[in-house]
Amino acid sequence: MTGAGGKFRAPVVGVGAILVRSDGAVLIGHRIKRGERPSWCLPGGHVEAGETFESAALREIAEESGIREVTGPRVFAVALRTDTDRTQVTAGVVACTADVDEEPDTPEPEVFDRWVWARPENLPLPLFPASAALLAAWQGRPVPEGWTVYAASDAMAGGGGGR
Repeated sequence: MTGAGGKFRAPVVGVGAILVRSDGAVLIGHRIKRGERPSWCLPGGHVEAGETFESAALREIAEESGIREVTGPRVFAVALRTDTDRTQVTAGVVACTADVDEEPDTPEPEVFDRWVWARPENLPLPLFPASAALLAAWQGRPVPEGWTVYAASDAMAGGGGGR
């Protein structure tokens, strides 16, 4: 598909990380990136060349929140945004904090003004679109319109599994 002026828009491959604390709370940041509507977002971003989804998630958690003690990252789903003029693929990675008392920092204050630990059933709103899709898939709820999510187990089994 082409964008404005007929130019090809390169696909975007990203990762969103659900970082879970031992009490079940998840890390979510208040995203204030210039040119975007403020929203609440999981740690995440673009997958760089040579990275796995898991390594990209660990890098993004550290870059965005300062948290480096993370264990057991695993891909649980891949989300495909189908309602835009650019292919957007975002892998969902779930991981745990190794230190339950570690508090996040804001190393990128131009992108996130704060991070909070929130109960998954009581997340602040509005959610960043990719975060909303991944959190819904993780919680077993229907994903927002415009997204198709494939469970990692479906991909392993060769199934379609889209929702």
